[in-house]
Amino acid sequence: MNGTPALVNDVMTHRVVALRAGATFKDIVKVMREWQVSALPVLDDAGRVVGVVSEGDLLAKEEYQDGDIGRYGRVRHPAEVRKADAVTAAELMTSPAVTVAADATPAEAARVMARARVKRLPVVGRDGRLRGIVSRSDLLKVFLRDDEDIAEEVRREVVVRLFGPHTTTVRVEVRDGVVTLAGGVRETALIPLAARLARAVAGVVDVRCALAGPPRRPDLDPDLPEPHRAHTP
Repeated sequence: MNGTPALVNDVMTHRVVALRAGATFKDIVKVMREWQVSALPVLDDAGRVVGVVSEGDLLAKEEYQDGDIGRYGRVRHPAEVRKADAVTAAELMTSPAVTVAADATPAEAARVMARARVKRLPVVGRDGRLRGIVSRSDLLKVFLRDDEDIAEEVRREVVVRLFGPHTTTVRVEVRDGVVTLAGGVRETALIPLAARLARAVAGVVDVRCALAGPPRRPDLDPDLPEPHRAHTP
């Protein structure tokens, strides 16, 4: 990653297969089996992501083949039953698609995945066109980043920015992704911020902060009892 902040574009899978809206049910199953994936993005004629077809969407055809009739003859899940009659990607897909921008951070992508409860996301450019796919395993690649690479970014983006370019009293060490900040700084109020910013650097597993403010000067004028003044007549 050459010291630059990691983006989704850096870790995503660039070679990806997608569907057109008119793709048929059997073709979708064949593509999923061939590519060994459980979900596929659906594109419009301009290459923009308009939906996603998952294995769950396809299984509705099997699950509700005879209609899922509950008590009193009512269909329990009408939306899923409608998918059981679907034969094209446009009819099967979940829309709008949950996507992530190529210039988002892995942390942002992870939050989107968690909220949407999905295992992978289509990655789109500013024009909405498909750029790739990012999966949970892709997001974990950032933790393979070289320790010296991480240390260089922490020095440049945290230490220099917070404490100035001529700071020589702060040491940055990284081992197995764990960052140690040590040394003395004048602005003690910035110490918690330094730890928080270091933790946000891509590939950082943990931060151990041993920064401290300047040593206190000894009190050269202790409070001593005032000497008794001599009484003068």
